[in-house]
Amino acid sequence: MPKMKTKRGAAKRFKLTGSGKIKRNKAFSSHILTKKSTKRKRGLRQPGIVDAANSKAIKRILPYL
Repeated sequence: MPKMKTKRGAAKRFKLTGSGKIKRNKAFSSHILTKKSTKRKRGLRQPGIVDAANSKAIKRILPYL
């Protein structure tokens, strides 16, 4: 059986936490920042956790995560 290929775009976007959850960056933080509040922008800097409904799909495209 040959090795499975990792989807490289996904590999750059997701990391694994110590407890085994998948960490992600939040969207909507790159431009049009003037209308967003400071509190909202500060919250977007913090990493998010991938929802349980999507984590199975992420693990499928990242076989060695």
